[in-house]
Amino acid sequence: MHDRPVSWACRPDSWPDDLRPVPLPSQPTVSRRSKTVEVLRLLAVLERVRAHRRFELALTLDAKPLVVGSHSKDPDTTWGHVPRGWGKGYKLHAVFGAEASPRAWDVEPINEAEPTVAALLIGRLPRGGGYVLGDRAYDSNPLHEVTTCGGRQLLAPRKRPGTGLGHCRQTSGRLRSIELLEGPGEFGRKLHDARDDIERRFGRLTNHAAGLAPLPNWVRRIDRVRLWVQLKLLIHAAYVLLREHPPPIAVA
Repeated sequence: MHDRPVSWACRPDSWPDDLRPVPLPSQPTVSRRSKTVEVLRLLAVLERVRAHRRFELALTLDAKPLVVGSHSKDPDTTWGHVPRGWGKGYKLHAVFGAEASPRAWDVEPINEAEPTVAALLIGRLPRGGGYVLGDRAYDSNPLHEVTTCGGRQLLAPRKRPGTGLGHCRQTSGRLRSIELLEGPGEFGRKLHDARDDIERRFGRLTNHAAGLAPLPNWVRRIDRVRLWVQLKLLIHAAYVLLREHPPPIAVA
C-alpha cells in the first residue's frame, strides 16, 4: 500500500501504534511466508470472486507496459514498443468485464506478442457466449480461433482495413469480425466503441495512492513483478468496493 520494500514494513517505526503486530517478523521470514499455501489462498480471492460473476455481453482486452530503467540489469526484462516509442520492462495483459478487477491477467516481458498472451488468457475463461473487444493489435487468426472455441466472438479491427484477405485461410471468427466492423450494419461498430472503457479501467487502477504506480526499484524479476501486480489488484478491488459501498461509520 505504501510502495515500500518488505524491510521497511518490518521496522516498528513504520507502523501506527494501534496496528503494529507484536512481534514483527523479519524480512526473510516475510519473504519465505509469501510463498506458503496460506498466502496463496489469500491471492486466490479474485479467482473465487470470478466464479460468481454474471454473464456480460462484452469483455475487453488490453495491455499496459510496466517500464523499468533502460540500464536495469533485470535479465527477465526485454525491449519493446510502448506509447510514443520504445521501453524496457514488462507488460500487464488483462481481460476486463464490468468489475474493478480483471477476469484474467498475466505479466510477461514487454516484447511478448499481445495476441499470443491474449489467447492464453481467453483460454482460462469459462466457456460462454458474448464478445471480446480488442484493438487492431489483436487481429490474429489464431486468437480468433481460440476465442471462437471458447464460445465467444472477437471484435478487432483489421491492421490494414480496405485491403484484400490474401491467400491464407481465414478463420470463421475473423471473417465474422470483419463483417460486423466493416459491413453495413451498425451493431458491431457501436459495440466496439464501448471498448474505450478499458482505458478508464487502467486509469482507475493507477489513479489512487495505493494503485499500480511504476514499478519500484526493488521489484525486479518476473515472479516478484507478478506478485506485486497481484497484490495491487487486490488492494484496488478493495478500494473500489469501499468507495462504492462505504461502511456505516464512514457514511456517518
